[in-house]
Amino acid sequence: MALDRSDVAKIAHLARLAIDEEAVPTYAQNLSNILELVEQMNQIDTSGVTPMAHPLHMAQRLREDVVSEVNQREHFQAHAPSTEAGLFLVPKVIE
Repeated sequence: MALDRSDVAKIAHLARLAIDEEAVPTYAQNLSNILELVEQMNQIDTSGVTPMAHPLHMAQRLREDVVSEVNQREHFQAHAPSTEAGLFLVPKVIE
């Protein structure tokens, strides 16, 4: 599918892009190449292919969930203006 100047102008308008008049033929060729590639991909028979959520079937290596720092709640809350029952108290911002 070959695009002409009017097609490129319409696409640029819809995308809110300003394109120089000299660059229109280059844009038309590049967009036409993209559409040809999409058409080639649409012609491939994928009826026996199972859809995938991700292109690589890999299991994530998860690290052990271990505590790496000591609890310093009292130390941090000692500098807070107001705390209660181990929680920071903040001013109400939404009425």
